[in-house]
Amino acid sequence: MTKTWDDGPSIVELPDGRRIRGRGLRHGRPPDGDQQPEFGVYLLGKDPGPFEWEHRWVRWPDFRLPSSPDDAVEALREAHRRAADQRVEIACGGGVGRTGTGLAVVAILSGVPAGEAVAWVRQAYNPRAVETPWQRRWVRGLDLEL
Repeated sequence: MTKTWDDGPSIVELPDGRRIRGRGLRHGRPPDGDQQPEFGVYLLGKDPGPFEWEHRWVRWPDFRLPSSPDDAVEALREAHRRAADQRVEIACGGGVGRTGTGLAVVAILSGVPAGEAVAWVRQAYNPRAVETPWQRRWVRGLDLEL
């Protein structure tokens, strides 16, 4: 049975119809039941676990780029793939910079051109998403095989 997100706060609908929730972990745990993700990608300087659901941690210090860009892209590819039939979230501490950058990568995987992904995620998720110049450059420079 498909268990994707309904419309709601912080739910981003990608161009391919998949839905992913962006979230800031400092804003508390998600509600129980059908508001909990089935899979999460957490973009933080240290492992945020444990969680009651499957997750991947990507070492990504605040206001920076991921320690391993390849690991980040692999985790975000998995999030995009799973979002076809699961509730998936991408989160960092505040839910803006790293989360927005992750959502921009997933938007590219969904068909948004890399040069337009930052503007797209700012319109679809948060006007301040992808906070730093180096995060914006990283997203624009991605050449992902779809």
